[in-house]
Amino acid sequence: MAKKIKDQGIDKSLTNYGDKEFSSYLRRSFARSMGYTTESLNKPIVGIVNTASGLNSCHRHFPEMIEALKRGIQSQNCLGVDFPVISLGEVYLSPTSMMFRNLMSMDVEEMIRAQPVDVVVLLGGCDKTLPAMIMGAISAGKPYVVMPAGPMITNKYENERLGACTDCRRYWGKYRGGEISDQKIKEVEGKLAASSGTCAVMGTASTVACLVETMGLCLPDASSVPAVYSERLKLAEQTGEVAAKIANKKIKKIKKINEKDIYNALVVLLALGGSTNAIVHLTAIAGRAGINIDLKKFNQISNKTPVLVNLKPTGSYYMEDFYHAGGMKVVLKELQSLLKKETFTIEGKKLSSVIKENSNCFHDQEVIRSKKKPFEKQGGLVSLFGNICPKGAILKRSAADKKLFEKTGMAFVFEDIKEMTKKIDDPKLKITKDDILVLKNIGPKTIYGMPEAGYLPIPKKILKSGVKDMIRISDGRMSGTAFGTIILHVSPESAVGGPFSILKTGDKIKLSVKNKSLNVLLSKKELEKRLKNTKIKAPIIKRGYLKLYYDTVLQADEGCDFDFLKYKK
Repeated sequence: MAKKIKDQGIDKSLTNYGDKEFSSYLRRSFARSMGYTTESLNKPIVGIVNTASGLNSCHRHFPEMIEALKRGIQSQNCLGVDFPVISLGEVYLSPTSMMFRNLMSMDVEEMIRAQPVDVVVLLGGCDKTLPAMIMGAISAGKPYVVMPAGPMITNKYENERLGACTDCRRYWGKYRGGEISDQKIKEVEGKLAASSGTCAVMGTASTVACLVETMGLCLPDASSVPAVYSERLKLAEQTGEVAAKIANKKIKKIKKINEKDIYNALVVLLALGGSTNAIVHLTAIAGRAGINIDLKKFNQISNKTPVLVNLKPTGSYYMEDFYHAGGMKVVLKELQSLLKKETFTIEGKKLSSVIKENSNCFHDQEVIRSKKKPFEKQGGLVSLFGNICPKGAILKRSAADKKLFEKTGMAFVFEDIKEMTKKIDDPKLKITKDDILVLKNIGPKTIYGMPEAGYLPIPKKILKSGVKDMIRISDGRMSGTAFGTIILHVSPESAVGGPFSILKTGDKIKLSVKNKSLNVLLSKKELEKRLKNTKIKAPIIKRGYLKLYYDTVLQADEGCDFDFLKYKK
């Protein structure tokens, strides 16, 4: 009599040998070699997407977290099995981790789809890992829950509190400006990253984790509990329980991202004074779900959303302070009048219920301000449009010098990273503090893969005069931990012949944050003439992932996903 094969647990996604019974029998025999009993192999399987790596220091605590996840999974009579995927350690990859985000998303998508898992837990944190995993999981179509890595704790140096990586940049600026010695910068280097976990400030990793919590993809507090706290392990165990309940169909409403989730995430991104990178990642995540983010509508949301969070690089505090101040529970409570509260969480709860449950939690109003007395009256990010960025550019106004918001200056243009590196600290450089630094050809469709080189260094000759900020413009990105009046993600980029490509040293550029505009002061005729004479020189790429990347990557306003990976109806 033929055995009935269930599309569940170890019998899910069977290898194709042309005989399902044989496929099940063969798979079980190999699984038995790992010591599993028949009883274990008959349970639903919760896969744990494991992004631990010896070249990802943010994730070095994952073995302990996986044990906790498995405890929770086993408590609900399911089998927890972890499996590896690509790990993207932000500072360990060349030319940039952003180039490999889509590759990781493909790895995650195909491994979720191909392997025998009923539900997956996405375990990650370092900047590009959470976006990549969520993108892949959406496309794979199986239920998923998220378990963020959690932020680092801070350290001290000479009685000063330090945390990666805003303080990394602050001290490096001092070193470049001659304020501190070689010996001191080496001592600081050993104090900046104090533990496992992601950067200790509201950088990209923490911003994305907070957006994950906003969209209901993880449990409350999972975005902000420090990586080394015991609460992180308790949350992991509870996350394992939720994932197993989904596998057992005890939670029947399966979480799927919709337009209201994305809207709420945009509101929270603005209220956090969060990372500029997050808008690119959120656009890519939305694109996988068939949702479009309109940067002009984003400005409308930004105009009515205050910045509440007093964290570096926008403010003064760190992620552990954010957690102790009430974390996302308080942020969501303060923002509730701006949110779509009918959205659901992975537990099947409405956002309105989550807010109500946590309405009386502790709230430190110095770290997380109230909506009535915000840190800043308008959202942390703003989109700019004009004749050099017709599809938009992004400014993190909450981390910028407001004295530079309405300014016309002369462009000082670097054609690429190599030219900038060679010239930026030349003492003979004919540049003043009122000029505008422009770096071209570091957008997504370059061999650089849209690196975080958009955080252009201020020339040493200007730094030494005491200047701390200048307007800087590029088609690249900057770290979420960075600060300054820096305009990023210019779209379309210079490498595809966008109008940004026509800028020359000496051109006058006008920035108006009030009008959400960025323009070069040239006649339409001159613009058209220069565009007509612009020659695009595509790099010669013959093989491998870099060729796939270059041939299919989209612009920043579309999330830099691959064109064939976006959701198509």
